[in-house]
Order: sequence, then structure tokens, then C-alpha cells
Amino acid sequence: MPTTKKEVVARGWDTLDVILFTGDAYVDHPSFGAAVIGRVLENNGLKVAIVPQPNWQDDLRDFKKLGKPNLFFGVTAGAMDSMVNHYTAFKRLRHNDAYTPGDRHGARPDYATIVYSNILKDLFSDVPLVIGGIEASLRRFTHYDYWSDNLKQSILIDSKADMLVYGMGEKPIVEIANSLIAGKNIRDLHNIHQTAFITDINKTIDTNNWESIELNSHADCLNSKIKFAENFKNIETESNKLNQDRIIQITGKNKLVVNPALKPLGEKEIDAIYDLPYTRLPHPKYYKKPAIPAYEMIKHSVIIHRGCFGGCSFCTISAHQGKFISSRTQASILKEVDAITNMPDFNGYITDIGGPSANMYKMKGIKPDICKSCKRYSCIYPSICSNLNTSHAELLQLYRKINSIDKIKKVSIGSGIRYDLIFNDKNKDREKSVNKKYLHQLISKHTSGRLKVAPEHTSDTVLNAMRKPSFKLFKTLKREFDNINKKENLNYQLIPYFISSHPACTNGDMNELMLQAKQMDLITEQAQDFTPTPMTLATVMYYTGFDPYTMKKVYVAHSIKDKKYQNNFFFKGKK
Repeated sequence: MPTTKKEVVARGWDTLDVILFTGDAYVDHPSFGAAVIGRVLENNGLKVAIVPQPNWQDDLRDFKKLGKPNLFFGVTAGAMDSMVNHYTAFKRLRHNDAYTPGDRHGARPDYATIVYSNILKDLFSDVPLVIGGIEASLRRFTHYDYWSDNLKQSILIDSKADMLVYGMGEKPIVEIANSLIAGKNIRDLHNIHQTAFITDINKTIDTNNWESIELNSHADCLNSKIKFAENFKNIETESNKLNQDRIIQITGKNKLVVNPALKPLGEKEIDAIYDLPYTRLPHPKYYKKPAIPAYEMIKHSVIIHRGCFGGCSFCTISAHQGKFISSRTQASILKEVDAITNMPDFNGYITDIGGPSANMYKMKGIKPDICKSCKRYSCIYPSICSNLNTSHAELLQLYRKINSIDKIKKVSIGSGIRYDLIFNDKNKDREKSVNKKYLHQLISKHTSGRLKVAPEHTSDTVLNAMRKPSFKLFKTLKREFDNINKKENLNYQLIPYFISSHPACTNGDMNELMLQAKQMDLITEQAQDFTPTPMTLATVMYYTGFDPYTMKKVYVAHSIKDKKYQNNFFFKGKK
């Protein structure tokens, strides 16, 4: 899609319908959100342009160069929250940005969604503005901002945007576009699923047959950590339901209205998105520039599903993509694999067949009616739901089909696996046998020397706060891994991911972690310190000091000094 006036003119277009601004470099690949939204709108007959990483510090020519769109501006900070992109867990400025050519830092501002949107509203106040992406999605309510160490109001207010699309926004953005084409005013679009808007506190809006719940106000949250924690509990509960309610929150004289999310995409719907004509390449403007690291990492990989039912305390995936899995058909996946094998630089190696988690493909409730009334934040914690199909049969079949393609030398699985799904004791003997075969194939055929998994910690107290299974299960995996290594005469390594200073983690827990790692001869190089990010349970515990579900106090390594002390355990014990 075009990025400059010259490219627009070359297409014979006099005007544009939608102009998208993104904090990432523009890569026309289904792993990059702006490219997906652009292709979806283009597929609906619209003329779309993308302005990647606009300069916000000069005369603002990047914001002016394409003029006004017929329908709306769209803004996203990119594939990451801009503050996570810019700063470490210790609030140090990063010196790299994987979504920029040459890994160069500084191509986007802090709080990019707000900065871009304010500029556009100052320049083109009469043009509708829609924000979306991770940053907007997870900051739609009152949220704790780690980098300023305070509660911030909805990003809709600070950005001055007209609408916010949260989660995976392909369907809502098309409905917004079609409504504007039909002559509707964006300020009257109150009944579109998976959108949020601001209205006057006294204005009555159509219920659209939705039930509504009202959160504690922004002012209440500022005055009470308990009120803020209550809000999180309500928000998370709603986000994990199939049939959600509308959520309302008062901020000053404004009323924030967040409409229910859409049902998970069906196979035809998700296939249609991934079957669009992506070039799978960076825009030609980058051809003579240094490589874009994020693209280099995923260019020969395939996303096979969306969503995650793990419910980990520190993770934002389920909050953004949803708890319920939407899987592509094998035909659509194989079509994309074939396209990869025909890329000029393809060397025979597929780097990933996965998604938020590598092994949740096709997994869903055995009896759908049970899922309709479910409010659990996780399908697998504290125990695996008896209604969840955890068979890896279809995934195993998919791997074998991809392996049979002549041009492919090896398929590696780069996404993390949930090994608790493999060792599900509730499975019948047939499923247990299939899952055992899956683990054997994963290790023997799809591991590039190192299998990376995420036990996250060794302490059951910390793991409970993380909503992760006991470390005993990791030990089971280690035994199976070693047995398969021995049987296949391999010399592969099992690499665990660990987190320090997560809420509930004490210095003693970190010391015990390193002792267990040493006893098991584990490599602890894949370690990170906990970073509080908006809209996660762990962040609420970090800010409030208690669990919002139990209201019990939780130990928190709150200061940078305490966080560094815990993280240093990894370096003391590093092999």
C-alpha cells in the first residue's frame, strides 16, 4: 500500500479513504497490525495509505503530506506499547527498536498513540480519528502506568480520538468505515462491537439490548486502590465471557462506554484475513536500508491461531486477543507455507508454526453450551477444565503435512508451548497417547537444538500468583525431554524462561530458584525482570499490594533497587 503522495498518484488516486499512522516500520506481513488492517480495508474496496513512523518533531510534514482522508485517520503505536518498547523493567532507556530499520531507537515518541492523535486533531480537527492496537486496547480504562507511577485515565480522553477499537480490530474497523460511507456521524456510532467512545455524562445512549455494568469512576480509583482493584476484577471477568456486557466508567464530566467484544472468529473469517495478498516484505522504501529485526525474525513463520486461554497474571494476550481460540484451516495454513517456500530468500527452514502459544491450535470446549456460561479467567489454571479438548491430534497432523513439502528442510517451533496441556491427566488414554507422540515429534523434529519453555519460577507461591502450574510439572517435562534425547541420540538443551520480582516473589524465592536450577543443571540465560504493563492482574497486584480476587496482601518488590536485587540472582548463578 502507498506511503507517499507520489505512490498515491502513481495508482491514479485523487483522494484516499483511510490513512493509517503506525509507530512501526511498514512491513506488509500478517504479523504487523497496520498491514492487516490496511489489507482488510483495501479488500473492502477502500483506498488506503500507511504512514509509518512519522516524524513528530519537525514541521509535521509526515502528518500533512497525504492530506485529509474521505473517511478517517487510524492511529496505532505499533505491535508493542510504546513505553514497553522504549524502556526496560528498570526504567532505563532502551537503545534499540526491533520494529525499526537497523534496530534504531528513537523513531517513535513515548505514548505514541496520544502524540500522533493530538497532532492529527490539531491539524485536521474535523476528520474522524480512530485509535487501536495494543497500546490503545490495554489503556482503554483507568490504568496504572508504571513509567509515570500513577493512574491514568482512558487513552480515549488524552488522545482526543473519536473512537477506540480494542482487541483484534478487523471486523469493527470495517463496520466503522461502512457506517461513515453510509453518511453516519462518527459521534453517533454507539453500537459497534469491540469499540469504545466518550460521551457526555448526562447523555442517554441506546442499550442495543446489551446489559451494562458501571465501574468505579476514575476519581474513585485515584482515591482508593480497592476501587481500582474492583474495576480490574470486573473488566477481566467480562473479557473472558463469550456473551459480554457493556462497561461504563465516569471520568470527570465524561462517560467512557466500552461495548462488548465480538464472538471469536470462525474458520472462514480468520482464513479470509490471512489469505489477503500480503507481499510478506518490508515496503520498497526500506530496500536500501538496514534490516528490520522484527521482520527478520518472523518472515518465514506462520500464525495458525489467535487467542490464549492460559490467563497468566503478567500477560496481556488474552486481554487483547481473547480467551477463546480462533484457528485457521489447514488449507489456509498450507497455502501460506507454500507462499513462503516460493520467496526468493527462502532457505528451506520454517522458523515457526504457532501463535500466542504454539500448541493451542483447534483447542476449544467439547460442549459449547458450557463455554457460553463460563466466567473462568483461565481454562487451564488452577486446573485444566474437564470440558476443554486438549488433544494435539490436529496439530500433529498439520506438522506432518508441512514436513512432507519438498522445499522444506526443517520446521522449527519458535512459539512457546504450554506443557501442562501435553500432560493433561484428565485426558483419555487415546488423547494421552497422541499428546505423547506430539511431544516426541516436537523435540525430535521441530527443535533447533534448544527447546524454550516458560516455567517462570520454581516457587509454588509465586507460580500461584502467576497463574502457572507447579514446578513439579516442569520436572516431568525435563524427564521426558531427557528420555527422548537419549532415545534419539540427540544433544538438545531445555531452556527455561524465568521472571524475577513478580508480585509474591521474595528474595528467598529467588535464592531457591537458583538453587533448584543449579541442582537440575538448567541454563538460566532466558530471564527477565517483571515489567508492570496496563490491564494485567500482576500489574494490579504491583500497584495495590494485594490480590483483587481475594483482597489478601501480596509481597511486592516495588522499588527499582529491590527489583534489581532480585534480578541479579540470575547473574550470580549464570553458567
